[in-house]
Amino acid sequence: MATRRQFIRITTMGAGAVIAGAAGYKLLGNERNAAHKAAEAVLTGRTPTYCEICFWKCAGWVYRDENGAIKKITGNNEDLNCNGRFCPRGTGGVGMYYDEDRLRTPLIRTEERGKQSFREATWDEAFDYIAEKIKVISAEHGPECLALFTHGSGGKYFSTLLRALGSPHIAAPSYAQCRGPREVAFQATFGEAIESPERTDIRDTKCLVLIGSHIGENMHNGQVQEMSDAIDKGATIITVDPRYSTAAGKSKYWLPIKPATDLALLLAWINVIITEELYDKPYVEKYTYGFEYLRDHVKNMTPEWAYGITTIDPTVIRETAREMANAAPAVIVHPGRHVTWYGDDTQRMRAVAILNAILGSWGRRGGFYRPETFSIAEPEHPPFPTPKRSWRTEFPDLYKLADTVLANGVCDATVPDPSRHCQFQGWIVNGTNLIETLPNQENTLKAIQSLQLLVVIDTMPMEITGWADVVLPECTYLERYDELRVGPHRKPQIALRMPATEPLYNTKPAFWMARELAKRLGVIDYFPFEKIEDQLDWQLKQIGSSLEEMKKTGVKTFERPYEDLYFAPGENVEFYTPSGKIELYSLSIEEAGFDPMPKYTPHEEPPEGYYRLNYGRAPMHTFSRTANNPNLTDLMDENSLWVNPGVAKEWGLTSGQYIYLENQDGKRSEFPIKVRVTERIRWDSVYMVHGFGHDQKKLKRCYGKGASDTNLITKVLVDPIMGGTGMRGNFVTFITDLKSGEARS
Repeated sequence: MATRRQFIRITTMGAGAVIAGAAGYKLLGNERNAAHKAAEAVLTGRTPTYCEICFWKCAGWVYRDENGAIKKITGNNEDLNCNGRFCPRGTGGVGMYYDEDRLRTPLIRTEERGKQSFREATWDEAFDYIAEKIKVISAEHGPECLALFTHGSGGKYFSTLLRALGSPHIAAPSYAQCRGPREVAFQATFGEAIESPERTDIRDTKCLVLIGSHIGENMHNGQVQEMSDAIDKGATIITVDPRYSTAAGKSKYWLPIKPATDLALLLAWINVIITEELYDKPYVEKYTYGFEYLRDHVKNMTPEWAYGITTIDPTVIRETAREMANAAPAVIVHPGRHVTWYGDDTQRMRAVAILNAILGSWGRRGGFYRPETFSIAEPEHPPFPTPKRSWRTEFPDLYKLADTVLANGVCDATVPDPSRHCQFQGWIVNGTNLIETLPNQENTLKAIQSLQLLVVIDTMPMEITGWADVVLPECTYLERYDELRVGPHRKPQIALRMPATEPLYNTKPAFWMARELAKRLGVIDYFPFEKIEDQLDWQLKQIGSSLEEMKKTGVKTFERPYEDLYFAPGENVEFYTPSGKIELYSLSIEEAGFDPMPKYTPHEEPPEGYYRLNYGRAPMHTFSRTANNPNLTDLMDENSLWVNPGVAKEWGLTSGQYIYLENQDGKRSEFPIKVRVTERIRWDSVYMVHGFGHDQKKLKRCYGKGASDTNLITKVLVDPIMGGTGMRGNFVTFITDLKSGEARS
């Protein structure tokens, strides 16, 4: 079994490399070690922050030198999200501040959309332009025809602005393009969602099952640390993945499953646990509904049945099922994060939830704990107007169990269609590069070209900014206050982000932008505090703290109001489901017109000469948003294509060779990608890291580096239950005859 030290080595190496390559140190022009020591000696200023590189939002400290220059970020020891340790991305956050390609001042378009033709503008000009367009759209079409796409802290303030105007259309691509199916599935099963960060009790688990979850590469900080602790304690790790991932290398079992067959494996595991009576009988009897239906449902879904589908040996299926049962209830079949794969994703995640339920892990130590979140008072303001319609008005019979606005639903409802009564006219896009985030780029661009107004708020000139009418440059998270972080954990906590320095260039924070627009749009009453620091101080004083106190501590931890982290023995628990129990047979899914229990349906196979396109994460990058970061680019500046040696031999491919990819619809990658021949990938698949292949020339470090998987995702398998966009039904082949001058050196 691998040791904890071996498992976290990638994190330690990454952090060291980030520090060594920090832009701040490069600016000193000294030899690496001398620069590091000199900077350490003079780091005196310290301000609290929480990271914006990923959704984990670890709390930390920002250090400055005697001249006030930002030099280093470290974790806050009191923070439950990070336990005082930042991952490579977090320590590399300094690079966002020093990136010379940053947006610097407001921009207004001077030519047609898609052309990089802008003029610099004052903030007043930009706000006046936006406000006038919004007024016209609201008058002619209604404020409901305005939509916000958001990712990151600034979305809080633009959400308030849109709701004040009368629009309910606030969409986070992280729902329909990432975690939505698992939230709907777990809600249907347990009456509660998983939340973020996830409520997994990994530190005390005895068996962790990762089925398409790449802990160690996705760098979800707290989970990586807890998995390391679990390994040290002897926990069994089972990894199901067509690729030999970092986590697979630390596992007792690696199941190299045939892609698109995960649901069959899950059902076979359920079959073994029920037929061998390995399930938690008292737990199932007390807390669940529909066990008899489940038993009958899976009786023929044996390991032998699954073998013909998944290619996993029946003996291994039985052994791994028994490993889970032997560890129960301290077992976690991990729900994952990016779970939008094949279009039946809610049902696949239902099988994950059911498996956890019959093992008795929900609400149990080493399984899933009850998270606690601290409640922060919101400033008083007038009631928000009641919208007259929503995106569901145009799609009344679709995605009935979606519990939030779908980003792809808004996009589809923006494309002109004579059968619809209304289409969206204005988008505000905050901190999310929709060109690389939403699948089916052609449809996204068609929607954008139909808009009267597209406003983009970002720190960097991403692909989406090239299509904007107005670009508003946000200062980085190191230069601003934001709302208090109050995410769920074992104990309720709050964390403060404050500016470590004044914003560079003519950049501003989202709170200020939203409030200035509110003035011009006549909804300033929804922003009662002129300065965000005054609002934060008021909120903190409601709970017996203050801004001054939080500046010193960064994090404040509260005790749980009840000792209920786990179910007490024999506790009577009411679940927020129609039956009041854990629903193995889902009444809410049945009422919506879908199968109340998950069924396996075969998926399309790759055509001859094509391979399933799989994609994932790297520990030093967060999607496409960090690809230009000078610190993190030093660690990884392009992606590569993992190809099985047998396939490489058939095609005559060699490691280091550059090729183009072409998908089943004839869409070719815009840039070539470097081949990596490896036995760590099945013969029927290829794999690349997401977030590369940028075609925005203003991103000087990452322009043209590697290939974009999003560019090749033209087939979208939409989940009929909640609208998630399954993106792993695309296949690619190899184009080896590069034109002269196109091959990479």
